[in-house]
Amino acid sequence: MAELRDLLPLGAVPETGDVAVTGITHDSRLVRPGDLYAALPGEKTHGARFAASAISAGAAAVLTDEQGVQLLAGTETLPAGVASAPVPVISLDHVRSWLGAVSSAIYGHPARELLMLGVTGTNGKTTTAYLLESGLRHAGMATGLIGTVETRVGDEVVASVRTTPEATEVHALLASMLERGVRACVMEVSSHALAYGRVDGVSFDVAGFTNLSQDHLDFHADLDEYFATKARLFTPRYARRGVVCVDGDYGRRLAERASIPTVTVAASDPVEHPRASHSGSEPGRFPRDRPAAWRVRRSGTQLYLATPDGREVTLVVPLPGGFNISNAALAVAMLAESGMEPAIAAAGVAACAGVPGRMEQVNEPGDTPRAIVDYAHTPDAVQNVLEALRDEMRDQHGHGRLIAVLGAGGDRDCDKRPLMGAAAARYANIVVVTDDNPRSEDPAVIRAAVLAGAEEVRQEERAEVIEAGDRRAAIRTALSLARGAADTVVVLGKGHEQGQEIAGTVEPFDDREVLREHLRDWNAEHR
Repeated sequence: MAELRDLLPLGAVPETGDVAVTGITHDSRLVRPGDLYAALPGEKTHGARFAASAISAGAAAVLTDEQGVQLLAGTETLPAGVASAPVPVISLDHVRSWLGAVSSAIYGHPARELLMLGVTGTNGKTTTAYLLESGLRHAGMATGLIGTVETRVGDEVVASVRTTPEATEVHALLASMLERGVRACVMEVSSHALAYGRVDGVSFDVAGFTNLSQDHLDFHADLDEYFATKARLFTPRYARRGVVCVDGDYGRRLAERASIPTVTVAASDPVEHPRASHSGSEPGRFPRDRPAAWRVRRSGTQLYLATPDGREVTLVVPLPGGFNISNAALAVAMLAESGMEPAIAAAGVAACAGVPGRMEQVNEPGDTPRAIVDYAHTPDAVQNVLEALRDEMRDQHGHGRLIAVLGAGGDRDCDKRPLMGAAAARYANIVVVTDDNPRSEDPAVIRAAVLAGAEEVRQEERAEVIEAGDRRAAIRTALSLARGAADTVVVLGKGHEQGQEIAGTVEPFDDREVLREHLRDWNAEHR
């Protein structure tokens, strides 16, 4: 408690002697003896209402706000027969804003001892994170990973339900990584994480930006607010250096406003991108008449990445899709900015074995249609995946049909649903509109919005559109329409997920396993 007394405002920590605090959690069910229980205000209730179970489990102290203090004064929130809190109570205004700093202090500031690489953006965060981790491992570093698909401490997978966990969990994970010999951590940083302070207390050695397009407008008021939230990562509070992909308008805007030394990377052909000064004398002020600091050059089928000092390294992109060129280039540049030799970084990125649920091919023996699963769940991602697959089909076969299975998530940004439908109808040959994770919404209403967007596409450009609400039936329908190996079936939206949430219940469902099952059926029917 002594360090917390020095950290927090005067008088916030009661003078009750030096109570030993060994951990922190905001979940009363996870309290262990010696933990500080963070009783936070929530959307539906206040964490102070669960103080009794936390104290009974061995909480050494309680961290809360004034409302929590008032609740603790009521005996119903305390163990039976106890009139006042039997442990110290720390009260803070805006308690959530202190959570990162407090968690970092309790665990001994673990982020300071690790190489920290953070990635934000709408699409490509997970892929870039896996590419970064591949580069670090190739260079001989033990790694940790915090992201959408999984959280790993070394090689051990840790349960997680968010792209970026709460601050209490983040610092506990980083401390665990240090204890197990991890030297570097790669973290996906969502806009929710930045808005809620989940990465407070973490200073990233290098922060990276992939791109920004419509998503999460159920949470953010508009795209400008969404962008401004992402941009917080590129301030001295959160990062020391930045690498920004400037293939899109929002990347160029971010490169102009970043308040940390920032370099830019571009995989697209236009050369008029802002360029960062390595001197850092005027962070965030970049002339528009210079190319990006890191640039992809194409020579036939070979890709090269030009470094800021004029060297070139061969860029091998280990994943399909032209959009992954940007992700790979960003990963190499971030590793180099962290101190790694560019050639070693490029070789490490090239060694990535793949990313679960991202352009993941599902294989079965035989002359079956090509089957792909991808997490694309925004209009931009849907377009990028379908365009990439269409280009590959043209290059490999010169013909064939692209059949897409698509839904949209419930209780999320409603405005993107018709845009996703339009993108699918414009870039696929056949679209089967189905359910994603409808959550608490009526699945038929969600499908209707996706179908309405598809109908907006001009008839001569529009795919054949079919509705099949049951996702398993939709995948079966898509495969039944495929004629052979020249056709591609791509199932979009859920990627790596192994469950489908309907009306508050998560039922086991893995697009990859369902595809395999029906590919076997397709084989049997076409012998």
